[in-house]
Amino acid sequence: MYVIVVGAGKVGYYLAKELVDQGHEVLVIEKDAAKAERIAEELGDISLMGDGCEASIMEMAGFGRADMVISVTGDDEDNLVVCQMAKVKFNVPRSMARINNPKNEEIFRKLGIDSTVSATTAILAQIEQELPTHPLIKLLRLKGGGLEIVEVKVPEDSAVVGRRVGDIVLPPQSLIALVIDENGEPRVPGGDTVVQAGDEVVAVTRTENEDALRGALTAPTAYGPYGPIDAQKR
Repeated sequence: MYVIVVGAGKVGYYLAKELVDQGHEVLVIEKDAAKAERIAEELGDISLMGDGCEASIMEMAGFGRADMVISVTGDDEDNLVVCQMAKVKFNVPRSMARINNPKNEEIFRKLGIDSTVSATTAILAQIEQELPTHPLIKLLRLKGGGLEIVEVKVPEDSAVVGRRVGDIVLPPQSLIALVIDENGEPRVPGGDTVVQAGDEVVAVTRTENEDALRGALTAPTAYGPYGPIDAQKR
């Protein structure tokens, strides 16, 4: 597989090194002469000095025959330009971009970038898993279709505690894929699987339905003059 990496900082260097070790054909584009020289000295003749955002450099690098372009510079705008050019002008099958500001992730997705990687988002997800007050954690955004995999922890006062999965009303295009109990034991749920307090529910849903899904799984039981009101029927 021919992989072009734009950016020869620490991320680009170690990424290129791993790809070379795996036997892939790799080219690293870097406009800083010292970084490009380091790649050449330590990894072999696989560097091209130049601005990866320029069409002429892309032509020289052979974007037209690349199987994948990965842009990992420290500038989100540059990474977006590289990946967009790769997709639109050179029809590269797959593009991947490093995102430094998590707020830009939605823009990259809407503009057709195949995959994004954000170290900030990954670290926040790990932190959020340790915060009991954070009810919904984004695990993975699926390519195309606006779907993502999320994890929701069911609180003790949730109206779904003690209910069967088949009886829980979820937002459109949402599906409970996995239930993990408090002991960390995963279960692939059926319609008769009963949800318990403290369960971690892994679900697939549309991005715009996140809030509705969180509400469906965490909203507390409401009480009327004659006892509990079924939140799923309100």
